[in-house]
Amino acid sequence: VAAGAYCNLALVNHSPSEFVLEFNQLMQSKQPDVRSRVIVARLHAKRDLAALEQNIQNYEAQFGEIKEVEPFVLGGGNAQA
Repeated sequence: VAAGAYCNLALVNHSPSEFVLEFNQLMQSKQPDVRSRVIVARLHAKRDLAALEQNIQNYEAQFGEIKEVEPFVLGGGNAQA
C-alpha cells in the first residue's frame, strides 16, 4: 500500500491532451512543497471530476454542507487551487 501525503493546496493545469494535478503542502511563509504530480488523460479527468462531485454530495448528505471560502488563485492563467 502506498503511503499517503497531506496536501492543502492543489494546482490544476492542462494541455490539449491531458490535465496535470499537482498536490502541494503549503506551510506558513514557505514555498509550496510538491507532494505528488498526477497527469491524466482528458477523459479520465472528466470521470474523476464526476466521481469527486458524487462523493462530495454523499459526504454533504451525511455530514452537512461544506462551506466554501473565497477561492485562492495563483497568478492567473489556468492554474487554480
